[in-house]
Amino acid sequence: MNPANKPSRTAAIVAPGQGRAYPMGKMRAIFKADTDETETKYSISEWWLEPHTTGPGAHAHPEDHVYYVIEGQLSVFFDGTWSPAERGSYILIPGGTAHDFQNRSPARVGFMSINVPGGFERQMPSIVEWFAENPPGEPSP
Repeated sequence: MNPANKPSRTAAIVAPGQGRAYPMGKMRAIFKADTDETETKYSISEWWLEPHTTGPGAHAHPEDHVYYVIEGQLSVFFDGTWSPAERGSYILIPGGTAHDFQNRSPARVGFMSINVPGGFERQMPSIVEWFAENPPGEPSP
């Protein structure tokens, strides 16, 4: 390999449970890679919702979200509609699209979130604070 082509970042394995955790009551996020590891190109986080847990409410931001459901069935809102996304589902939410997520099931739900570009994680301290004041509740039927 030519030294001029040497990557500026290092390869890494992030073990289960490792990362920067953000507890939000019945929901938690664990950021596996973000600004420092990706040079702000993207961030990757794991999100876990306990049974019958609401999400943040409909919102939009400039970053694209890519969700991949790793456990359970996630309910996802965009384009004015709630849709179920079972384990193995891929969900693309372009930046600027109003969206929300919930766990409407009796089992825990987990999904990976890839945000492009990175930087979304900088908002996590204020998101945690917001959820401390507005704890996730139970979804409406």
